[in-house]
Amino acid sequence: MVKPFVPRNIVKNRTKKFTRHRCELFPQLSSSWRIPRGEDSPVRRLYKGQKAMPNKGYGSDRKTKYITPSGFKNFPVNNVQDLYMLLMQNRKYAGVISHTVGAKARKAIVRKAHELDVRLINGNAKLRKVQV
Repeated sequence: MVKPFVPRNIVKNRTKKFTRHRCELFPQLSSSWRIPRGEDSPVRRLYKGQKAMPNKGYGSDRKTKYITPSGFKNFPVNNVQDLYMLLMQNRKYAGVISHTVGAKARKAIVRKAHELDVRLINGNAKLRKVQV
């Protein structure tokens, strides 16, 4: 199996999720981030001690952006021909089979990826058994 080429460690500027202001007080509010729009909102006015708002300062390092925990960047694969694009970049990118691909084409993609030594992130998804 191909090993990834990762030049440096992946460091995230923030690992905690940004949550919605006052979502813990109201169970009907989801905790997913919404920008506060209130005129007097302390979060919007960036008061000390309030929740942090997402901004571009929390962005990832350009060198390690979009790298998955496996060490590869994702590349969408819809058919067998897409795997040939990954031949020269197989230590940097790993294929991800689209969810719209059927079982027959998926088997062919998995078999060809094994022959070409290309990593597939979801190679065993939606398949019962593949003879390689």
